[in-house]
Amino acid sequence: MVHTIGNPLSWSAQAVGSASSHLAQSAERIGTRADSPPQIRDLSTEDLWHALIRGFEDFMALRSDVIFICVLYPIIGLCLTLFAFNAALAPYLFPLASGFALIGPIAAIGLYEMSRRREAGETPSWSDGLLVLKSPAMGPILLMGLYLLAIFALWMLTAGLIYQLTMGPEAPASVLGFFRDAFATPEGRLMILLGLPVGAVFAGVVLAISVVSIPLMLDRQISLPEAVVTSLRVCRQNPMVIAAWGLIVAALLVLGSLPLFLGLIVVMPLLGHASWHLYRRAVLPEN
Repeated sequence: MVHTIGNPLSWSAQAVGSASSHLAQSAERIGTRADSPPQIRDLSTEDLWHALIRGFEDFMALRSDVIFICVLYPIIGLCLTLFAFNAALAPYLFPLASGFALIGPIAAIGLYEMSRRREAGETPSWSDGLLVLKSPAMGPILLMGLYLLAIFALWMLTAGLIYQLTMGPEAPASVLGFFRDAFATPEGRLMILLGLPVGAVFAGVVLAISVVSIPLMLDRQISLPEAVVTSLRVCRQNPMVIAAWGLIVAALLVLGSLPLFLGLIVVMPLLGHASWHLYRRAVLPEN
């Protein structure tokens, strides 16, 4: 069958309309319990390498399509940077940039779908990634997204409070002055010493509740609470491996933020695809 590219506006309207038609079914998915909880397995560092390698293979096979989607992320990053160049907002530059780790699991749902389809032997395109909007899983996934946004907002408020307690209450005179004071003054170093572990706690919470929950909801008929509980079980059973995965994600996001967030064009799709394959390694297939 020949596929043609229709008007983007009409295609988007159809996608939104189709997504709306699944609203009732999605609502049921939020609280419905599965017949039996998903079975999980022990993980090793070999599983992390496997996920990264498979994620890279997906990226290489789909890179022209995936980059088209993920070019959105460096644009957002550049906007955040320009926004933060207001001197009064300079203290929020790092919290905003690190926020990618908090909202990334939701931002990657299209990439999960593309990896899922490629794993099934299909040849997906960017439009297939957007078709996730039609999935009955979008209800619980969107609710999960609201939770992650709430965590992100709480992190921003906490970061502002840490600045106020250490370097405030006056706004910095300039962006360069803020960075100079952050690294060259005792108050600035205290802000960093407090901010890094607190930020790590927020990132750890997001990792624990989302490491497999979102791809699990996309893949199976499972409720949001059960998906989150499964994610927590994976972390409890494999604490060191999941911690190592969190460090890998953090390191790649830092590298991807340089320069000017352009590296996220590669890092975001790589991590999105790899996260799908990590889910496949962590949760046993249904019988």
